[in-house]
Amino acid sequence: MKDRVVSIEIDWREPFDAAARLADRSGFAFLDSALFHPELGRYSFIGIEPFGVFTAALGLATWNGVPLWLPPLPALRDLLARFVFEADPELPPFQGGAIGAIPYEFGWELDGLASPNHRIEQQEPFHLGFYDLIFAFDQLRRRTFVFASGLPAEGEARKARAAARLDHALRLLERPPPERAPQPAVAGWTSNFARTAYRTAIERVQGHIYRGDIYQANIAQRFGADLPEGFSPFEFYARLRATNPAPFAAYLTCGESLIASSSPELLLRKRGAAVETRPIKGTSPRAEHPVEDLWRAEVLAQSEKDRAENIMIVDLLRNDLSRACRPFSVDVPVLCGRESYANVHHLVSVVTGELAADKDAIDLIAATFPGGSITGAPKRRSMEIIDSIERVPRGYYCGSIFYLGFDGTMDMNIAIRTAILKAGRASVHAGGGITCLSDWAEEYAETEAKAQRLFDAFAGVKDLEEVPQ
Repeated sequence: MKDRVVSIEIDWREPFDAAARLADRSGFAFLDSALFHPELGRYSFIGIEPFGVFTAALGLATWNGVPLWLPPLPALRDLLARFVFEADPELPPFQGGAIGAIPYEFGWELDGLASPNHRIEQQEPFHLGFYDLIFAFDQLRRRTFVFASGLPAEGEARKARAAARLDHALRLLERPPPERAPQPAVAGWTSNFARTAYRTAIERVQGHIYRGDIYQANIAQRFGADLPEGFSPFEFYARLRATNPAPFAAYLTCGESLIASSSPELLLRKRGAAVETRPIKGTSPRAEHPVEDLWRAEVLAQSEKDRAENIMIVDLLRNDLSRACRPFSVDVPVLCGRESYANVHHLVSVVTGELAADKDAIDLIAATFPGGSITGAPKRRSMEIIDSIERVPRGYYCGSIFYLGFDGTMDMNIAIRTAILKAGRASVHAGGGITCLSDWAEEYAETEAKAQRLFDAFAGVKDLEEVPQ
C-alpha cells in the first residue's frame, strides 16, 4: 500500500484570514474559492515552503535549478512518480503535491510552434512548487485541515518530518495577522492597442474567417502601469477578491512574477478517471437595475453569435479530451448554460470524459493546453493569427494556475481576470472571441467590462491612456 499523508483537523478558519497569517512564508500559494459554490467553489488551499521547485522554459526543465535533460512534461511525470502517496477520499481532494502556473506560450512548445514575438520579453517559466504542507478549507462544511506528507524524507525520518511540520503549521496560524495599510492608487494605465488599432485587429481576424482559415480567434489587449511606492500585492489581492469574487481565484509567486487571479473559468478537473472542462464563451456586462440585468442575461442566453461561439469551442474541447479519454466517453451535459459574476454574465458549457487506462494528468495537459476558449478554432492556426496580431507574449494570462496532487487529482483554471506584478510593473489582459458576427465596438467594450474590476482593485479609477500603434 502507498504511504498516506498525515492530517489533523483544527477549528474552522476563514481561508483569507489564514492566508493573511501565512503570506510571508516562502513559496506561499493561495488557491482561493473566493466565490463559494457547493461544487465548483467548495475548497480553498494554501501551500507554503515547498521542498522543491520544478521549472521549464524554452524546452529546458529543471528541478531545484538543476537541468533534468528531458522534455518538460516527461520530466514532470518522472518527478511526480517519486512522491506518490494515497490520499484519504473522505477529506478535501488536495492533500499535497504541486502548485503553480503554466504560461500561455508553453502551448506553443506543445504544438511545435515558434515566433520571434515570444522573444521580445523574457518568457515566463512553467513553474511548480512541490508542497508537503497543505492547509485545506472545506467551505461547505466549514472544516479546516492541515496535511503533512513528510516528503521528501523517507521511512521513519518521513514520519518525524510530518509531525514536525504539523507543529510548525499550527504555530504559524496562531500568529496575529499583519496590519492592513492604505493602498496607493495605480494610475497611468496604457494599452498595447489604441481603439482604432483594436478595430483593425478585429477586421483582420474576420478577414481570416471569410477566407476559411479559422472559425474564430480570441484577441486580447494588454494594459500596463507602474506600481507606486508602498504598493502591497497582498492588499491588492484582498481588494480584488472583494470586488470580483470568483471560484478559481489564486494568489502566488512564480519565479519573478506574482500572480493575482480572479478567474471564473475551469480548464480541467480530474478526480480519479473522471475529467471535466467548463469553457466560457459569451459575455454580457451586468446592469445595476435588477430588471435590466435580467434582460441582459436573457439576451445573452439567446444570442446567436454567442451561442455559436460557445458551441464551436465545445466541439474543439470534445476533440481535445478525446485524445486522452476512453473512446465514446466524452459527453456534453450542459451546453450554453448561464452563469453570473460580479461584473458580467457568461455562457458556460460543461464537457466531461473518462480518462483512458493508459493516460494520466500529464497526458491531459498535453492534450488540452492552452484552453480552446482563449485561442479559437482550429486551435493551432488561431494561435498563429493571435500572435501575429497581438505581437506580445501573454505570459501567465490565458495560461493556467493549478494544483496537481501526488495522488493524481488535479484542478486547473484558465488565468483570465488576472494581474501579473513583476519588476515594479502591473499588467492586465482582457480579450474576447471574434467571429464573423462580431462588432468591433462591442468587442472593445467587452474587454473594458472584463478588466474593470481589476482596475477597481488597483485604484477604483480607470484612467487608461491609449498609446497609438
